[in-house]
Amino acid sequence: MIDDSTITKAVVLAAGRGTRMQSLTDDCPKPMLPLSGRPLLAHQIERLEAAGLREILVITGYKANVVEDYFREHPPAAATLSYRLQEPRNGTGKAALLGREFVGSHPFLLTFGDILVDPETYRAMFRLFGPAEAVLAVNRVDDPYQGAAVYVANGRVTRIIEKPPQGTSTTPWNNAGIYCVGPRIFDELARVPLSPRGEYELTDAIHQMLAAGVNFACHEIKGFWRDVGRPEDLPQAEQYLKGKS
Repeated sequence: MIDDSTITKAVVLAAGRGTRMQSLTDDCPKPMLPLSGRPLLAHQIERLEAAGLREILVITGYKANVVEDYFREHPPAAATLSYRLQEPRNGTGKAALLGREFVGSHPFLLTFGDILVDPETYRAMFRLFGPAEAVLAVNRVDDPYQGAAVYVANGRVTRIIEKPPQGTSTTPWNNAGIYCVGPRIFDELARVPLSPRGEYELTDAIHQMLAAGVNFACHEIKGFWRDVGRPEDLPQAEQYLKGKS
């Protein structure tokens, strides 16, 4: 039986080129970079399926045909894939907003197409959702200056600071880029203003939810986590995947 808090849908943001990958993404979007014989995104979808997700929307953009052509030939074993094209590519907030029709009135998992975790991370977040209105995954780091510093009190997220100056954070928690949320996030996404860097940011919608008093639970990832954002991340992700094969 599926109740109102059961999560079976996921929205994966995979529209960007991945400029930090330099020439590696000249002809291939970052989520489709090969790892252990298959694209990064294929490994991620396999893990989403293992956690029970059965409907997955991929938000595409840069070289969208590469994504769709691959999965047309290599469809997931259990999940149904659909796609929305982000054009123009004007930020993660607008990308996530494209999931509104797909999600409907259901809760869902929201993540980025370059993040690898064990399926148990998703399952643990699902268990927190329901008692909490939303869930954010975090990982412990020495200094979250390269990502987003997440401040937590009594298991709840209180604020997020994007790319804080090195050495200024008083929290060890980094935003791991995985959320469980309800459809109310789309109302927040629709009213996110243009950021100083000229994009509509997903984290601004999260800030709005926190300001409105949404109970945003925090889940610490204790297993593997890798944001495959730079060339030096590829060997570590490859080693992890080989250990799972």
